[in-house]
Amino acid sequence: MSEGADPVEIAKALVRCRSVTPVEAGALSYLGDLLSRGGFEVHRVKFSAPGTPDVENLFAKIGSGKPHFVFAGHTDVVPPGNESSWRHPPFGAETANGKLFGRGASDMKGAIAAFAAAALDFTAGKKPKGTISLLITGDEEGPAVNGTVKLLQWAKARGEKFDHAIVGEPTSVSRLGDTIKTGRRGSLSATLTVSGKQGHVAYPDRADNPMRPLLAMLEALTAKPFDKGTKEFQPTNLEITSVESGNPVFNVIPAEAKARFNIRFNDRHTSASLKKIVETRLKRAAGSARYRIDYEPPSEPYLTKRGGFIDLVIKAVAEAGGAKAKPSTSGGTSDARFIKNYCPVIDLGLVGSTMHQIDEHVPVEDLRRLAKIYRRILERYFERPPGS
Repeated sequence: MSEGADPVEIAKALVRCRSVTPVEAGALSYLGDLLSRGGFEVHRVKFSAPGTPDVENLFAKIGSGKPHFVFAGHTDVVPPGNESSWRHPPFGAETANGKLFGRGASDMKGAIAAFAAAALDFTAGKKPKGTISLLITGDEEGPAVNGTVKLLQWAKARGEKFDHAIVGEPTSVSRLGDTIKTGRRGSLSATLTVSGKQGHVAYPDRADNPMRPLLAMLEALTAKPFDKGTKEFQPTNLEITSVESGNPVFNVIPAEAKARFNIRFNDRHTSASLKKIVETRLKRAAGSARYRIDYEPPSEPYLTKRGGFIDLVIKAVAEAGGAKAKPSTSGGTSDARFIKNYCPVIDLGLVGSTMHQIDEHVPVEDLRRLAKIYRRILERYFERPPGS
């Protein structure tokens, strides 16, 4: 990396920012200053919505015209938990035994440091034959309302047209670059509420216990598989995440009972078709019970088709000393679910074995190698841009 574009030092500076969602804590200020000094045009944009916190975002670009390549990521992190349980302070950015410790080191300040260093190095003293952008949010670990979705809309309104994007989520499993995410399953979350009649447990004939139909309905939701998966995706799975009545005592039948669940679904379904299946199963099991179901905003499954862009990335990873990259659609979701509406996108980042954990860390050498991988992707991309 060129002078002033050391991914390790950039990562340390970012980790020291206590940017727990939705607090910016200086992370975007640091990045904005770094990129501005490197010749990037930098914009800080804040978005708001009722019932959600304001979120600051950053958009930086260098060059103009096509092709337009985007690096995307988030500087917000999950809370550190009990800080006294950490061997190294979660926001201290300390190194030990060749590893950088700190909240966000893996997810995903390390990747932001790597692609910022790669972009600065690649454009040092020159502009690309096209455009390189960095699209950074502070809302990925939160409700994802005032972050990437609105930043993409803002950029489009300014006339920005993206051709390809990489999100720096920690996709690697055991060795840097061994896995890239070329798609993700959809996600549908819901709260099922069953109404009954409160009463004394010794007089059940005078009450109506909502727990009985609720348990029967949950059994109906989980008893039969939704599908067996597809060529590109794992089977759809439903997981019950909570069952509660708000009842603190043993001798009262509750008036209401709730269950929350999440479904991760493949491309055999849409959120709309999945809701129909869910509601059919619930209706059959509910009997005469009174209930309602409330859905959270869903995300749909998507897949970036194998072709020039994915092949380019796989070759670049190998050439820069990474593993042989395997395309995958497993795991959770990312902000790529929003970017895919604008251009082909993949996720490629660090090994994620310690993300969100106490003592989150990443090998220092992996930060340097990931910056080389991103740099090699830029070299290949602007030598011969792939088709969409």
